[in-house]
Amino acid sequence: MNAFSTEATVYGIVLVTALTAIGWKFETDLEVLGFIVATTLVFWVTHVYARAVVAHNDKTGEPVPVRAALAESLRHSYGMLLAMLLPAFFLLLAALNVMDEYVAYYIALLVGIAMLMIIGYIVALRNRRSWWRRIVAAVITGLLGVIVIVLGILAH
Repeated sequence: MNAFSTEATVYGIVLVTALTAIGWKFETDLEVLGFIVATTLVFWVTHVYARAVVAHNDKTGEPVPVRAALAESLRHSYGMLLAMLLPAFFLLLAALNVMDEYVAYYIALLVGIAMLMIIGYIVALRNRRSWWRRIVAAVITGLLGVIVIVLGILAH
């Protein structure tokens, strides 16, 4: 559950969903899948690098050793890779002709929104909100995710 507690996971979900939406320009499902996996890996490496470079001890403000900074960055950022797995699975099914490509694309897109909604719900649950406020938090998180995803699509 810790993977769903970082901004890297939310960023990964938004990134993968936006990449899936713009992936229609490729000829084959395998090209779309390759584009999403490769791009996500590049962004993940960049995220790990950036977090490790600016690492400092939160209590003292002092720099931390490189190995410790890299280890913490990897732990913090793996949610970005996890965010890619479920949408990539459905796109892989399309690439293998196990599932219709349109169905796979729509499921991959909806899975991203559903994951954002689940994160919104979990955060509200952790904050001990009532059941209806958890639902509201989930819906708002999903809608805000859609807005950010659309902005990401427009930027590409």
